[in-house]
Amino acid sequence: MQSLHNNIYKTARKNAGLTQMQAAELLNVSVRSLADYETGKTIPPDDVVIAMIEVYKAPWLAYSHLQKSTLIGNKYLPEIDLSDLPKAVLRLKKEIADVEKLDSEIVNIACDGKIDKHEQTAWGKIVKEIREAISAAYSVIFSREGA
Repeated sequence: MQSLHNNIYKTARKNAGLTQMQAAELLNVSVRSLADYETGKTIPPDDVVIAMIEVYKAPWLAYSHLQKSTLIGNKYLPEIDLSDLPKAVLRLKKEIADVEKLDSEIVNIACDGKIDKHEQTAWGKIVKEIREAISAAYSVIFSREGA
């Protein structure tokens, strides 16, 4: 699974200021299991991830876990950037502005309740911009200062 999770579990633990031994005790798992989660050798079960979220005070871990470790999450949840709050807010404002520029096009396409063949390319661009805005919004929600 070679770094499937980009060390999200390790990052969350380290951000909480815990050693593997301390975290394993608080999570009621073995140090070996925790190490396997942190290297991507195994995927932690949901109950362990819930415990990590609570012990590490890392709500972003719920989203990242689903996005990285499930087929549905990987396919449908956009990547999020866990940067600092000011950067995340600026990106969100930019993405919202990009969607707002498409406002009349969104209305024109959607007003008849269907997307015609000649509207599909434009609609694809709209959906792309909306997905980018959603990703940016999650980045604000889960930013380091906002989490």
